[in-house]
Amino acid sequence: MQVQLVMTVIGKDRTGLVESVARLVADHGGNWLESRMCRLGGEFAGILRVQVPADRHAALEAALCKLTGLAIVVRPDEAGRPVEQPQLASLEVVGQDRPGILREMTRALAAQGVNVEELATECISAPMSGEQLFQARAKLRLPAGVTANALRQSLERAASEIGVEFTITQV
Repeated sequence: MQVQLVMTVIGKDRTGLVESVARLVADHGGNWLESRMCRLGGEFAGILRVQVPADRHAALEAALCKLTGLAIVVRPDEAGRPVEQPQLASLEVVGQDRPGILREMTRALAAQGVNVEELATECISAPMSGEQLFQARAKLRLPAGVTANALRQSLERAASEIGVEFTITQV
């Protein structure tokens, strides 16, 4: 019998960090199903799903705890993979940086029942003026009955209030 686990891995970034986790998963008969990982400001954060034989789960967890310099949380993947094909959309936001942009845009998304599946943000220097611009890129899961066009109307109100531009595309 196999069990699926979700792991979060956080620690100071270093060469070989992902390999050390992947090695332990493989050494315990596990299969790496999917992951999202990144380095930001010298720190590493990742979330991953693995499948391991049920009788090796405890040993894998014990081995992971012995990795130095990492905080690893392991929990059962109770949701598993979704059966139905979700409606997905991509969202890009750009505007002069100021506090509250992400709060207002995510408030508009939450009001429509939209789930943010992936989010990447950054502040960059505008090419000509040099002023700080805020950029966000997100992958969204739309609930049944909500289309990208309907969501666009909700986002337009928020965007006009905070002075940003956005594009949303159904995937």
